[in-house]
Amino acid sequence: MTATAPAPARSLRPRPPGQPVLRQPLRPRQLLRLLLVVAALLGSLSATAAPAVAHAALTASDPKDGSVVATAPAQVTLSFSEQVAMGEDSIRVMDPSGKRVDTGEQRDLCDGTTVRYGVQLHAGLPNGTYTVAWQAVSADSHPISGAFTFSVGAPSTTTVSLPEQEAGGGPVGFAYGVARYAAYAGFVLLVGGAAFVLLCWRRGAGVRPVQRVVLHGWVTLTAATLAMLALRHPYTGSGKFADAFDLSGLKAVLETKTGASLVSRLLLLGAAALFLAVLFGAYARRQAAQEAAADAETEEQLRKETGDLTFGLGVGGAVVAGGIAATWALSEHASTGVQPGIAMPVDIVHLLAVAAWLGGLVALLVALYRVPGIERAAVQRFSRVAFVSVAVLAATGVYQSWRQLGSWSALTGTTYGQLLLVKVGLVAVLVGVAYLSRKWTARLGEGPAAGEQGLVADQGDVSRETRPEAEAVPLSGSQPEPEPVTVPEDPKRAAQLARQRAALATAREKKVRDADPGRAGLRRSVLTEAGVAVVLLAVTTVLTSTEPGRAAEQEAGRSTATNSTAVPNRPIKVTLPFDTGGEDGQGSARLELDPGRTGSNTLHLWLARTNGKPLDAPEVKVAFTLPAKDIGPLPLVPDHASTGHWTASGVQLPLAGTWRIDVTVRTSDIDQVTVQKTVKIG
Repeated sequence: MTATAPAPARSLRPRPPGQPVLRQPLRPRQLLRLLLVVAALLGSLSATAAPAVAHAALTASDPKDGSVVATAPAQVTLSFSEQVAMGEDSIRVMDPSGKRVDTGEQRDLCDGTTVRYGVQLHAGLPNGTYTVAWQAVSADSHPISGAFTFSVGAPSTTTVSLPEQEAGGGPVGFAYGVARYAAYAGFVLLVGGAAFVLLCWRRGAGVRPVQRVVLHGWVTLTAATLAMLALRHPYTGSGKFADAFDLSGLKAVLETKTGASLVSRLLLLGAAALFLAVLFGAYARRQAAQEAAADAETEEQLRKETGDLTFGLGVGGAVVAGGIAATWALSEHASTGVQPGIAMPVDIVHLLAVAAWLGGLVALLVALYRVPGIERAAVQRFSRVAFVSVAVLAATGVYQSWRQLGSWSALTGTTYGQLLLVKVGLVAVLVGVAYLSRKWTARLGEGPAAGEQGLVADQGDVSRETRPEAEAVPLSGSQPEPEPVTVPEDPKRAAQLARQRAALATAREKKVRDADPGRAGLRRSVLTEAGVAVVLLAVTTVLTSTEPGRAAEQEAGRSTATNSTAVPNRPIKVTLPFDTGGEDGQGSARLELDPGRTGSNTLHLWLARTNGKPLDAPEVKVAFTLPAKDIGPLPLVPDHASTGHWTASGVQLPLAGTWRIDVTVRTSDIDQVTVQKTVKIG
C-alpha cells in the first residue's frame, strides 16, 4: 500500500470581534411564522365578519320604504348621511313583474350639506308594489347597497328577486378584506422596523434578521396594494373575480379618490425602496466601519458622517412614511364626516404612532431572539419611543372616537362602539404588558455594564458557524483569539463537522441566553405584547370596515321614523295593517293627512284586503292624541266617499308635536280592532 500525502486543509477563522452576527439558529423563526399565520387567520376572520358594512347611511327616501301613495311619483330620490359616488346604473326601479320603469337618467339633487340623488320614472305607472334597488360607494371608499319597496294605489304581489349578496361581500369581499389587513400589517412592519433602527438601534441596520422584518413589511404592503387596486372594481361592482381583468373597470377605478390613493401609495413605496437601499447599504456599512475604526480621529470622522446620513434618512423616512399614511387618511374615514380638515392630519399621526409602537415591538422581538448581542441602551430607547407612541395614540384616539361615535349611546348601542370598547380593552392589556417590559428593562440596566456589550455578553459577535467545538462562550468583553479550525476537503465530512459545531454553538448560546433572567423575562413580556398586538391589529382592521356610530344612529333613526315623520309641505301618509279576527277581517288601512301641519287638515282613509282589493267596513273611526300635552283623544268619524274610501275635512290639530293616530275598524257586529301610529306634526 502506497502512502499518500494528506489533503491540504482549509483554515476557517472566526469573524473579528465587533462585527454583528448575520445569522443565528432559531426556533424563533418558527415563532415569527406562527405569528404571521395567526395574523393572516385573524385577517380572514375580520374580512368575513363584516365584508360589506356601510359607512354612509341611507337617511331618507321619497317615496318612503313601505309607503302607499295615491298616484305614481315622477321620480324616486335617496338621501344619504355623507357624500357617495353614484354610477349610471346605481338606482333601479322595477314594477311587480321585474321590468325596469325608471328612465336611467340619474339626477344630482345635492344642496349644501344635503346629499340626495334621484332617478326619473316613466309616466302612467299602474297601481302595484314597486321595488327600488340601489348601490353606491361611500366617501370613505366602502361600497353600500340596499333595496326597499313602495306601492301605488294599493300593495300587490311582486316577482322581483334581489341578489342576496350585499355590495362588497362574497369571495371578492373576503379577498379585499385580507388585502386590507395585510396592507396595515405591512405598513406597521415597514415603518416601525425602520424607525426602530434609526431611533433605537442603529447597529441593527446591518443585522440580517432586522432587515428581513422591514423588507417583509415593504413586500407585504406592496403586494397588498396591488391586490386592492386589482380587486377594487369587482369589490365595488359585480363581485366577480373575472372583472379584475377588465381594463375599462381599472380605468374607472383610477379616476376615483381611492384609486388615486392606491397609485400614490405605490409611488411612495418606490421611494421607500430607495430609502431601504441606503439604510441597509451605505448606512449599515458606515456603522460597521465606525465600530471597527482603529483610532479615535477616524472614529470621530465616521461618526460625523454617519450622523449626517442619519439625519437625512430620518427626514426622508418621515416624509415617505407620512405620505403612505396619508393614502389612508385621504380616502377613508378621516376624509369625510365631521371636521375632515383636522381629522386627516390626526389620522396620519395616529397611524405613524401605531407603526412606531407595534412595528418596533416586532423588530425588538426578533432582535431579542435572533441577536444575542443587542445592547441594553437600545431596549431602553425603544421603551421611551413606545411610551411617547402610546401617549400620542391616546390623544388621537380620543378625538377619533368622539368624531366617529357622536354620542355616548353609540358607544354601547352600535357595532362600531362595541368594537371600539374591545380595542380600548386590548390597548389597556398591551399597556399593562408594556409596563412589565419596562420593569424588566430597568432590571437589565441595573446589571453590570462594564465589560459587557449587550444583554448577553459579546458571544453574539462570533459566528456560530466558525466557532471551534472546544471553544468556551465567554461572558466578558475580552475574548481569547480562537485557534483556527482545520476542515478536511471532503465536502460531506466538512458539512457534518459544520452541523456539529452549529448544534454545539446553538446549545451554548441558548444556555447562556436563558441563564440571563433579565433577557428571558424581557423576551416573554415582549412576545406577549406581540401576540396582543396581532389581535389588536385585526380588531382595528374590522373597525375600519364597520359603519361609524354617527351613521349607524342616523340609519336607525330613519328605520324608526319610516312612515311616521312628517315631511315639510307634503301630506303625511301612513299604512297600518289590521286583523279584526273575523272572516274577511285582514287588510291594511292607508291614511293620508294633508297638509300634515297644525291647523286645518283633510283626511283620506282607504281600506284594502290582503289581495289589494278595496274593503268596505261597516264602521271606521279615527282619533288623534297628543300625549305630551295631555290633549285628546280627539274623535273623528270620516264620511264614506266610495268603496273602501273615507274622507273628512277640517281636521283640526292645534299644536305641533308627536301625535298618535288611532284607527278603529269594525268588519262585523263583533269583530273590531284598533291600530295605532305616531306621526310628527310640524
